Amino acid sequence: MTDPKFFSDSTPVSLKQIAEWADAELVRGDPEATVSGVAPLDEGGEGMLVFIDNPKYAPQLQDVVATACLTPKKYLDRVPEGVAALLSKDPYRSLAKVLAKMYPEAMTPLRVLGGAEIHPKAVISDSAVLEGDVVVEAGAVIGDGVHVGAGSVIGPNVVIGAQCQVGRETRICANATLQHALIGDRVILHPGVAIGQDGFGFAMGPGGHLKVPQLGRVIIQNDVEVGANTTIDRGANRDTVIGEGTKIDNQVQIGHNVNVGRHCVIVSQVGISGSATLEDYVAIGGQTGVAGHIRIGMAAQVAAVSVVNDDLPGGGRYGGTPAKPVRQWFREMAALSRLAEKDGKN
Repeated sequence: MTDPKFFSDSTPVSLKQIAEWADAELVRGDPEATVSGVAPLDEGGEGMLVFIDNPKYAPQLQDVVATACLTPKKYLDRVPEGVAALLSKDPYRSLAKVLAKMYPEAMTPLRVLGGAEIHPKAVISDSAVLEGDVVVEAGAVIGDGVHVGAGSVIGPNVVIGAQCQVGRETRICANATLQHALIGDRVILHPGVAIGQDGFGFAMGPGGHLKVPQLGRVIIQNDVEVGANTTIDRGANRDTVIGEGTKIDNQVQIGHNVNVGRHCVIVSQVGISGSATLEDYVAIGGQTGVAGHIRIGMAAQVAAVSVVNDDLPGGGRYGGTPAKPVRQWFREMAALSRLAEKDGKN
């Protein structure tokens, strides 16, 4: 059985160029030496660039074999002789910049099929408008009145409902569905994303639950990325909005009327109930639940597996069930641990 490489090694790049891309300083090594790939510390080799950032992996530095290493100042003395040292304030961010230059094709999902830009097995409404250089792959369905911006790629079996708008250089991957949605430029929607379906709205009563028509839209601004199998419901009586630059992981549920600010980070399996508001730069760890109609302030951070059931002020770090300032949460956990230990000795 073959072992294919889906991304080929880069054309050799000089350490001088790597330092420039990485905003790093080459403090040891030949500026004209070259690297052609990137590897983890324990899988390096000649021609490889490695990096160290997490202290967990610092012991591996002494045995590393590589052409060069991106490192913060605190690990500089541990980089072995013979390995060029690139000093960076933030090696992981530096690595991201280098990877983007060396492997540009990995920055956005690749086409599944080559050939014609509009696959003959795609179904496109006569009233849809596709700007130049749009790719539509096999099995995609593009509805009445849809507008797709230049350079966008519509993957296999994608369904775009009537009147939706898709911006320029946007990637919509296989089996994603869009309805009642306005999508900005340079957005990435990974496989299986569902956007714009009904919000979960029912008027409950002893005689049965009456469905409440959901009349809003989903608005996704520029440079947003949405992970595989994430769902974003359309608004009920206002729009569901995802702010520019926000990154959403796989299997996240965002309810109707939710307003997510700019440059937020939402990790996998988070559930955000209807009409919640996340201000700009909020970060939420995986498997956290956010109650409806609450507000999380700007730049707040919520730890994984927490429950947010009340407003949280901006700028703080929170965790637990219910979510509270992390220092308070840690004190409570420590106190419970001491009580449990004491009780076990009685």
